[in-house]
Amino acid sequence: MTSCVNQKQIAYFQKSTNQRDTINVAEAYVPKIQPGDILSISVSSLNSMASSFFNPLSSSASDNASAAVSSGAPASTTGNTSGFLVDSAGTIELPLVGSIKIAGLSTSSARNVIKDRLKIYLKEPTVNVRFLNYKVSILGEVTRPSVYVIPNERITLPEALSMAGDLTIYAKRNNIMIVRDVNGKKEFGHINLTGRDLYTSPYYYLHANDVVYVEPNNAKRQQIEPVFKILPIILSVVSVLMVVVVYSRR
Repeated sequence: MTSCVNQKQIAYFQKSTNQRDTINVAEAYVPKIQPGDILSISVSSLNSMASSFFNPLSSSASDNASAAVSSGAPASTTGNTSGFLVDSAGTIELPLVGSIKIAGLSTSSARNVIKDRLKIYLKEPTVNVRFLNYKVSILGEVTRPSVYVIPNERITLPEALSMAGDLTIYAKRNNIMIVRDVNGKKEFGHINLTGRDLYTSPYYYLHANDVVYVEPNNAKRQQIEPVFKILPIILSVVSVLMVVVVYSRR
């Protein structure tokens, strides 16, 4: 009896009364580079030998890092994440070029800033900038809770939960918690996956370092509480005693 779950508590993205089948989606999230970020920066130009001077990381290290990022695997299995660390002042150091401030910029804007600084040394330089530590943590009632490295700079909550193997049958689908760092403070948001309002929520697109927590439902709580573990035994013993009493009175 305690394991029975209403269908409306399980199904995702249910249509509410007077709701259309087409709705607007929340504005896409564009991540900004912050101190502590690790970036993959590769430089190329018409002169490959000159370009190699601005790629201090070995090609094997860069390849391993790029492969880790593109895999979308849990962070513990990504291996080498060699890259340029953004220091506390929001800058990186490039050979010859020196210090470049890129904190607060998107990767596309940072690429243009670095490219402009390289034009002094290279002819028609091409720069590629990627995050190596863009990750989200997924905890609670999912199949594979872990810290996941995101293969690109954008991921939605449904995509992140899919990476974690979806919710278990014991997950509370109407109260998914997202913990987010905002201006040095922790912000707690809540999403109801059984409805469609999540698509217009500011938590539809996950930010770097977001923590997603899936709360267990009452069925899971009852399952792990000691009284519910021994309840079947108690009921069996009571049934046997009742049978014994009935036959002893005959």
